[in-house]
Amino acid sequence: MLELSIFGIITGFVSGFFGVGGGMILVPMLIASGFIMKEAIAISIMQMVFSSIYGSFLNSKKAKSVFKDGIVIGLGGFVGGLQNSFIHSLVSDLFLQYLFILIIIFSIVKIFFSPSEPTEEIKQHSKLRLFTVGFFIGIIAMSIGVGGAVMLIPILVGFMKYPLKVATSLSLFFVIFSSVAGFTSLAISEQMLYKEGLVVGLASLIGVFFGIKMKNSIKATSYKKYILILNFIILTTMLYKTLF
Repeated sequence: MLELSIFGIITGFVSGFFGVGGGMILVPMLIASGFIMKEAIAISIMQMVFSSIYGSFLNSKKAKSVFKDGIVIGLGGFVGGLQNSFIHSLVSDLFLQYLFILIIIFSIVKIFFSPSEPTEEIKQHSKLRLFTVGFFIGIIAMSIGVGGAVMLIPILVGFMKYPLKVATSLSLFFVIFSSVAGFTSLAISEQMLYKEGLVVGLASLIGVFFGIKMKNSIKATSYKKYILILNFIILTTMLYKTLF
């Protein structure tokens, strides 16, 4: 359990700092420690419930004005995330790992070519568009054990022109909806690992606090570099575990 607690603290810091659910770093660590992909996904989803709720509470003071968009995207993610157990019944662990790798590559490319700060004001987007984006991200994200931020951040920054730090706050808020849906789906289908998920989830709260505190203290240009570095590390880890 000490190992899981350490994983939780590390994941929580990453979650708070980068505005992600933490699955993209927790899943590879759990796989490396001996869990199979679907077990790692279950633990990861339970951890996200803890880190996303606490992290969004800490973020709310600085990004309150855009959380109305986050609610619509989140509701789409919740509906999409409910399809999790159904998707699991259709595909293999190996397919999910390759899907994870492709999503990380997409994230790296899109963030790299997007500015740290938008050159124009944030556009107003229709509720239908926001809900649809959330829905499809929720389906894919919960199927691979990530909260969806790894896909949502490049979409918010690259296509919807949100500032990078605002996008990470919104994406962590989105994770609340998608992770609760994923947790519900796996709990109903009796695929959830409660004990391990609780240990990792509680430990992650410590990391979330310090991650958000550090995020608020650095410049947007440096922040973008850190996000790209994280994605490269995760991509390398997953490629190694999948191919070798």
